Amino acid sequence: MASVSVSPCSPQAGLLLPLLLQLQPRCRLRRLPLLPLGLSVGARRGGGLLLPLPLPAPRASEGTDEQAVVKEEEVEEEEEEEERGGDDGAREAGAARGSGRFAADYISLGIREPVYEVIEVKSNGRVSTKKISRRKLLKSSGLRLRDTRSVDPSLWLMNSMPSLLVREQAILLNLGSLRAIAMHERVLIFNYNSPGGKAFLELLLPRLNPRNINGGPAMPFQLEVVEAALLSRIQRLERRLMHVEPRVAALLEVLPTRLTGDVLEQLRLSKQSLVELGSRAGDLKQMLIDLLEDPHEIRRICIMGRNCTLDRSSDDMECSVPLEKHIAEEEEEEIEMLLENYLQRCESCHGQAERLLDSAREMEDSIAVNLSSRRLEVSRVELLLQVGTFCVAVGALIAGIFGMNLKSYLETNAWAFWATTGGIAVGAVAGFFLMYSYLKARKIL
Repeated sequence: MASVSVSPCSPQAGLLLPLLLQLQPRCRLRRLPLLPLGLSVGARRGGGLLLPLPLPAPRASEGTDEQAVVKEEEVEEEEEEEERGGDDGAREAGAARGSGRFAADYISLGIREPVYEVIEVKSNGRVSTKKISRRKLLKSSGLRLRDTRSVDPSLWLMNSMPSLLVREQAILLNLGSLRAIAMHERVLIFNYNSPGGKAFLELLLPRLNPRNINGGPAMPFQLEVVEAALLSRIQRLERRLMHVEPRVAALLEVLPTRLTGDVLEQLRLSKQSLVELGSRAGDLKQMLIDLLEDPHEIRRICIMGRNCTLDRSSDDMECSVPLEKHIAEEEEEEIEMLLENYLQRCESCHGQAERLLDSAREMEDSIAVNLSSRRLEVSRVELLLQVGTFCVAVGALIAGIFGMNLKSYLETNAWAFWATTGGIAVGAVAGFFLMYSYLKARKIL
């Protein structure tokens, strides 16, 4: 076995020691038996140290060599699998880092998650203002992202139609300026500073006071919310109708005898208000009709907050407690009666608005006919004046002919002036009556 003598102070010692340390891990990877690595101090050549190199153990026999080779291949395969697993883990870690970088890039774009400022009213009447993000709202209410489009205040131009959407854990209300999410124990009110939000709060909070129940059975919280929302909306429509109706009635009495610009402008504004009122009442009426024609939605309202499910095939309620099923069936009838009541009020409001609008339109038609008759009279007078002007122009033509500085030998006679003047007057009158008779015979006048 060869040995190398290296002086500890020589530069070769600093080069060989790292080399030996690098050779040892490689031998471990190959699973080869190594000789103990040590420093022999037996022989010194000029004060140097003898460093033995690691050598493989001698082979015992050929069979042992084959088994060692097989084992060595198996070990190498296992090591390759471990390396591949490590590479996969590295790839997953890199992907995680990449996703983290993507999320960081998404945040760095300036796209922030929307945060809503809402008023939360609980079933005990407690009111609080809070800010809630969209992700937290979806998680707490069990809604999906597409469900929030109907109540998102930023999409009020796209979702102006009234709607009442029933989900498993919440009811979404969109009634004009009122947008809310009603759950089993609380309700979240968006744009609460709007007229619809204020009117809804004024009606909902007294209903949640136990002293206002008068000993009767209390309705479920979500039904109280739905009733307060419908009542506030219909009362607002009725108040607007009561404000517009007297003004339209006064205009209908004044307009036939007083056609001024101010009166006509008031009629136009009143008609515009009636069109808007009738459109809103009609949309609300259609929403209530669609809800009444769909018993599945009503039953979903009844089972909210209870241990009940709906059978998809037969649409029957299945409750773990028979008493809850009985209560849910009774509530279904109450909801139908409640919706029927507000549907009648909405139809009454819509019908009255349509009648006033029809009266205003009839008055506009009457005004148009009146103005047309007046324009016809003016045109008739203009035509008569044009006929008279034509006849007088003919007489002026004759007078112009006699006014020329030419000798006609009539200027020497005294009677010629009076004869010519009388002839011109008689001819003009006769021509006027002839033209008038012709126009009347042709039904132009």
